[in-house]
Amino acid sequence: MGEKLEQLHTLAIDIGGSGIKVLVLDGRGQPVTNRNRVETPNPATPDAVLAAIFQLSKGTVFDRVSVGFPGVVRAGKTETAVNLHPDWIGFPLADVLSKQLARPVLVVNDADMQGMGAISRQGVEMVITLGTGVGSALFLAGQLVPNLELGHHPFRKGETYEEQLGRTALETIGKKRWNVRLSKAIDNLSHLFNYDRLYVGGGNTKKIELALPENVKIVPNVAGLLGGIALWQR
Repeated sequence: MGEKLEQLHTLAIDIGGSGIKVLVLDGRGQPVTNRNRVETPNPATPDAVLAAIFQLSKGTVFDRVSVGFPGVVRAGKTETAVNLHPDWIGFPLADVLSKQLARPVLVVNDADMQGMGAISRQGVEMVITLGTGVGSALFLAGQLVPNLELGHHPFRKGETYEEQLGRTALETIGKKRWNVRLSKAIDNLSHLFNYDRLYVGGGNTKKIELALPENVKIVPNVAGLLGGIALWQR
């Protein structure tokens, strides 16, 4: 049985506010295709995003699908989509995509999936993603606490983490001030969650210029796709 599972190929999909990425992984989590990416459609309606996924996956061979989505996901339905389009609220993404691709589909929050590809599965581990918005995930001994959505919680000066650290804020205030804010956020999260390790991912990690604490690690964006294997092992 274990051998059979290892032979399964997984199409991992990362839906982001600025880009949609896909990669096919073998049963051990090793890539068997190059990572393909397109810009997220504008407007990012379900139909437009699904069309992009269909084009990206065309010609690839896979047995199952894992999707990381930037919002709250419950039982395969997307409940929030702040950085995409209001039509995603209540959208049955897992069912619709399963019919489109004719394969079983699992959908989770994108930071949750990135965390699954990055964590050590020991102790309390936290993940934040810095991109169009701010994603978050929390794990205890490898077990996920789903849909944390820290980005929309108050942070400082009457604004949320996302308002202070999202892409719009970075472009408005510049790298230097953004890094000061990030340092304050990491300190805040350390005292709030008392995590053993914090993993920082997302496209804006390349803008980080501060000295990070020893228990804070930057993880590559591909972790958001590599977590697609762990998603099926829960």
